[in-house]
Amino acid sequence: MPDGPINVEVAAGFADYQVLVSLQVPTGTTAIEAIEQANLDKHLPGHGVDVRRIGIFGRRCQPDRVLEDGDRLEVYRPLKADPKEVRRQLAELERK
Repeated sequence: MPDGPINVEVAAGFADYQVLVSLQVPTGTTAIEAIEQANLDKHLPGHGVDVRRIGIFGRRCQPDRVLEDGDRLEVYRPLKADPKEVRRQLAELERK
């Protein structure tokens, strides 16, 4: 593992607007530290970050996960609808 800085990206957004912040951070930086350094409030005012909804390359992770060089940290927004409920409603419509 290198001792110098590593390169990571922090991605977040709304359905119609996304932002990708490239950062160079020290080795040992955690996911939550990278989110703070990305200054998402500046790019997406009012977005808010729920640290329970973050991941790296589409796989959820904990806020204290130490990042690796090349990681893409993603901040997920809440779902507008429960996918199970939507599937149930669609199946019901198909039966009619």
